[in-house]
Amino acid sequence: MDDLKLLLERTAARHSHLCPRQVLGVRMALAGAAALGLEIPRKDKRLLVIAETNGCFLDGLEIAAGVSPGRRTLRIEDYGKIAATFVDVRTGEAIRLAPRPDVRVRALAYAPGENRHYFAQLSGYQVMPEDELLSITPVVLSRSVEELVGRPGVRTNCSACGEEIINEREVIADGKALCYSCANGGYYASTIILPEPQMAYLEFVGVSDFGRS
Repeated sequence: MDDLKLLLERTAARHSHLCPRQVLGVRMALAGAAALGLEIPRKDKRLLVIAETNGCFLDGLEIAAGVSPGRRTLRIEDYGKIAATFVDVRTGEAIRLAPRPDVRVRALAYAPGENRHYFAQLSGYQVMPEDELLSITPVVLSRSVEELVGRPGVRTNCSACGEEIINEREVIADGKALCYSCANGGYYASTIILPEPQMAYLEFVGVSDFGRS
């Protein structure tokens, strides 16, 4: 396991500078892996990390834990929280880590003479005892690891828009496979007017606003 200073240097190089959230990412990776008894950075896919936000926090997680979205070992569930769950894929054991609610105030005590909160956090987070910096809680996943990761190589096409769906991410409605956007509404709204048969089917399964500009 690489030491903290080296890991911070690596994440700073990726990000062009070091910020408090990167430090939190690195320290969570170290603490989460230790709680599961796993060495990091990983070269295999035994460790799955589910992060609850994006941004620079992820740089620290990726560098320290050796996980990435491309390797399907880092997943983002964007709840807007600087938190992450570490899962031992082999055993199913899961540990969720988050900064303690008063961590910004606690950090001031570990950066004497530094009145600027940002820099106090940057310094303090590096040296604070783990139990003052982080909460570490065993959790039970609401879905299995297999469901979260999906099965590579599985493909189907959406019955409504026709686009390909991979990794078992289809939604079954009325016995037909739909992509998430057609089934539930996505992050975009289509301006394409669908042919009447497709529109009628979407309205039948309860997606009445698809394709309406």
